[in-house]
Amino acid sequence: MPRWSHWSLRRSLLAVLVPGLLAVTGLDIAVSWRNTLAAANAAFDRSLLGAIKAMDANISTASGGLSVELPYRMLEFFELTASGQVFYRVASGDNLVEIGNDGLPPPPQPLVDGQPQFHDGSYFGTPIRVGSYARELDRALSQGSQSKRVMIQVAETLESRQDFTRRLVLETVARDFLFLLAALGLVVLVVQFALRPLQRLQSEVAARRVDDLTPVSAEDVPADVRPLVDALNQHASRYRDALEAQRRFVDDASHQLRTPLTTLATQVGFALREQDGSKRGQALLAIKQQVDDAIRQTNQMLALARADAAALRLAPLDMHALAERVTRSLWPLARSRAIDLGFEPLPGPPSRVNANANEAQIAEALSNLVHNALVHVPAGGHVTVQAGCEGSAAVLRVVDDGPGMSAADRARAGERFMRVVRVQRPAEPSALLTNSTSPAASQGSGLGLAIAKAIVQRHGGTLELADANGHASQPGLVATLRWPARAPA
Repeated sequence: MPRWSHWSLRRSLLAVLVPGLLAVTGLDIAVSWRNTLAAANAAFDRSLLGAIKAMDANISTASGGLSVELPYRMLEFFELTASGQVFYRVASGDNLVEIGNDGLPPPPQPLVDGQPQFHDGSYFGTPIRVGSYARELDRALSQGSQSKRVMIQVAETLESRQDFTRRLVLETVARDFLFLLAALGLVVLVVQFALRPLQRLQSEVAARRVDDLTPVSAEDVPADVRPLVDALNQHASRYRDALEAQRRFVDDASHQLRTPLTTLATQVGFALREQDGSKRGQALLAIKQQVDDAIRQTNQMLALARADAAALRLAPLDMHALAERVTRSLWPLARSRAIDLGFEPLPGPPSRVNANANEAQIAEALSNLVHNALVHVPAGGHVTVQAGCEGSAAVLRVVDDGPGMSAADRARAGERFMRVVRVQRPAEPSALLTNSTSPAASQGSGLGLAIAKAIVQRHGGTLELADANGHASQPGLVATLRWPARAPA
């Protein structure tokens, strides 16, 4: 038997609704049967009570004994109505005086004066329905009995009662069966009608091209299905973004690696043709530098692709430990360029600050900012890494004393492969920036700030660039990564 989850929606609905309707109809038939029997018995019992009342009205004790003037026409009419035999019995309370059919079964419960009692019984093997009634006499009997109480019983056979009940029950069952058929037909039609929008949705999605990732219209689908359509559209949007990131990575790789590889091939050819050992050595050094640049550009493109597509798993992060580790990893580069690179915590009472973040991605973002600063700060300059919290925000900051950046360039900083033109000041060229398009610009891929910005944005934060000390006249630039310290995963 297939699992419930493997059934179609139509089959699942019918499997629940049809047995449910059958069960409800069966219960309704049982209740109707019981109520019909009760109603038929009540109607026939009222007829018995009418005969008892008529007989009670003809009881006389004027002679001192118990006598009944039987209304024969009434009994004949009652027998005709009952379509069977009718029996009666009138007796004193002590049963010493008795008129009518002897041997009628007594009531199962003691009679209360003025309250009739009806029960089934048997009279000489014939099933009967008996009505019993008792009351006080005006005066006690003086002949045959001293009782002051009289009991009246009237009984009838069950043929007419059973025929009437059978017809009434069959009519009720036929009505419920017709109702069941109508309900089943209505259920099938409703299920078919309710699933029609899903069939149209299935046809629309199946007819789409492989590369068609446009949102599916949710106007004609039921409100209960609309969240599913919205979820599918959201998934398609994420898939479209992933494809776009993949296409962008391929374009970026071809854009960034074509020129370095061409230059590298030219330099290798020059080195192979050069006979002078010193010039060949210079060519090999140039080749090494070109290879190093290509490796870094490739690593940056891979880091940017990971920042765009990798799953963001947040965990508690010791920001001071992270900043110290990144700073130490770049000390060799700082020493080679004669730059003072250090770390200091932001002002605040805690000695160690924790924040929710993805450690690998935040480390990649900070490393790119520090590396850019070291590449562009002139020899003898200073680069300081700061870490801590400001209010509810986690902060990583890189401060340098380079020339800085214009406001227009800061507005565009973080765009992929954009090499901003550095501000020229008496000091050496700028810091924290990737390469400029001007001849004075240093080498770079234009990806460092883009990587940092993409990573911090995935954490719900921002990359902020500002002049050191807030004054454009002062040398230096400040790059800040800021995101919510307790952002939910």
